[in-house]
Amino acid sequence: MSYHHLFFDLDHTLWDFTGNSRATLHELFADHALASEGVPSAVDLIEVYEEVNHGMWAQYSQGRIPKEVMRVLRFRETLARFGVKENGLAATLGREYLERCPRKALLMPGARQVLDQVRGRFKLHIITNGFDEVQGVKLKSSGIASYFDVVLTSEKAGAPKPDPRIFSEALRRTGATKGDCLMIGDNADTDMAGARNAGWHQVHYAAAAEPDPLATHRITHWNELLSLLG
Repeated sequence: MSYHHLFFDLDHTLWDFTGNSRATLHELFADHALASEGVPSAVDLIEVYEEVNHGMWAQYSQGRIPKEVMRVLRFRETLARFGVKENGLAATLGREYLERCPRKALLMPGARQVLDQVRGRFKLHIITNGFDEVQGVKLKSSGIASYFDVVLTSEKAGAPKPDPRIFSEALRRTGATKGDCLMIGDNADTDMAGARNAGWHQVHYAAAAEPDPLATHRITHWNELLSLLG
């Protein structure tokens, strides 16, 4: 199969969401003396926040809550798990997390090297369920914004992955056809199933998950993509 357009997911695929988020949470724990508020450690904060945030994102993806509600509630609920009912503190943490985290520059191992190798050989794009203002900062802070011709967020498309509308919008914006496209991402439910249902081939980047048996291709490290593309 000859591909001309490579579409990458951003979080957990190119940009190391987990590493950058945890670094931010460590900073917030220290800067706001959360131990004195009743949060035992930064590790405890991270564990609870990640659980709460995962649930909130699932609700957002299903259209059950808007992003504004998610941003308010995720730190409020996290603190509540520790018996801390300080809405002002929760609001401050939420605001500072959004300011700091996207400015972290850590990428997944090998991601930049692969982008350097495929740049010029293919048209490169982003399809992400993240928010416009946040994802743009991540791309610039990590130094990879210039690699991509089109950056399509779920906000711009009016629908999140795996909704077929975001993939249709990607074709419209790039002038690609289904047969030209390869979707590369870490999430079997959004990236792989969404692209598959849209008629695209897919690469499951399964560095931290079980490989999707239904994916067209499966890799666990970025250098495997180079072998796949030839």
